[in-house]
Amino acid sequence: MSSSKHHQIVIAGGGNAGISIAAQLLRKNSKLDIAIVDPSDKHYYQPAWTLVGGGDFDVNATVRSQASVIPKGAKWVKQAVTGFDPDNNAVKLDNGEQLTYDYLVVTLGIKILWDQIEGLKETIGKNGVTSNYSFQYAPYTYECIKSIQAGQTALFTQPDTPIKCGGAPQKIMYLAADNFRKRGILDKVNVEFFKPGVGMFSVKKYNESLTKMVQKYGIKTNWDYVLVKVDGPNKTATFRKADGSTEDRSFDMIHVTPPQGAPDAVKNSPLANEGGWVDVDAATTQHKKYANVFSAGDSSGLPISKTGAAIRKQAPVLVANLLAAMEGKSAPAKYTGYTSCPLVVGYGKLILAEFDYNGNPMETFPFDQGKPRWTMYLLKKKVLPWLYWNKILKGTA
Repeated sequence: MSSSKHHQIVIAGGGNAGISIAAQLLRKNSKLDIAIVDPSDKHYYQPAWTLVGGGDFDVNATVRSQASVIPKGAKWVKQAVTGFDPDNNAVKLDNGEQLTYDYLVVTLGIKILWDQIEGLKETIGKNGVTSNYSFQYAPYTYECIKSIQAGQTALFTQPDTPIKCGGAPQKIMYLAADNFRKRGILDKVNVEFFKPGVGMFSVKKYNESLTKMVQKYGIKTNWDYVLVKVDGPNKTATFRKADGSTEDRSFDMIHVTPPQGAPDAVKNSPLANEGGWVDVDAATTQHKKYANVFSAGDSSGLPISKTGAAIRKQAPVLVANLLAAMEGKSAPAKYTGYTSCPLVVGYGKLILAEFDYNGNPMETFPFDQGKPRWTMYLLKKKVLPWLYWNKILKGTA
């Protein structure tokens, strides 16, 4: 027998988007009845995992208790969301209960599909197979980088699915190459990048800058290659090529960016678009069919890269439009697709890519952000983590 509890606003997911939206809503109106549904004990600052993998950030500084980031005034329902029934304004929980709502905000993030690459789960974290897409394995990435010697091969992959932080697959590659350079072995190490499609980045300006970095480090690019299998003990990676054939490559280390997809609870619900993401209007973040449903962050169908910086611009739009909907008004705020990708291209070097839905640069600073800068690296390493814990999650940034 499932019981039901009702809240004015239910926020499904307590990551960056869910917590910052809840905090902003409560700052606008502290009397709102908000429930945040999330099963996790821990909250992670994932953007720093690239630097952890490069040996330049302490992994323990990327985690805090979930209890410590739940905004004062919000109720924490410590359950996993298993489904949505928007026709009855209900959210299904894994304990068999359901929550009903007046308004729903879906911020469930993205699902990492480790099992879609054959053999990956069995070998990750050993045999030179690693990934920065996990708190558990990011420190091992640096162990792998440090152990590479002259005459060895380091491979870096990107999947053919949407991923969170589109630049992450190549950022760690530049840090690795810079590590090899500092040790005087870069010209004796085979560094290769495997990517579906062609080109380092979707925005022309930043693609040109990154192509130069690849050339500078002597990295070999392999276009239209998708990793399908990893054999850790035999140090072999199998790639599918554009024509459907496969090719085996040997490695001494491989950094795998796993395939990613929409959370099952969203994908298998009436809220989903064809890709499995929450079917929201690109400008208002409001659901195209269910007017009392909103979504931001990685699980939303907003057609932009899935980054924390995008959430920072989506959250105030969602909050303004949700509060307007509660008053029976039309959506006043518009999201232009702003996102940012802080592209680490070496130790103390960062290109800050910022752009909108149309791929037009939307740069914050009065200098050319397409050039690698030490100041921008400090922004990533020092300023942004502080901003995240102290401002963004508290709804003030």
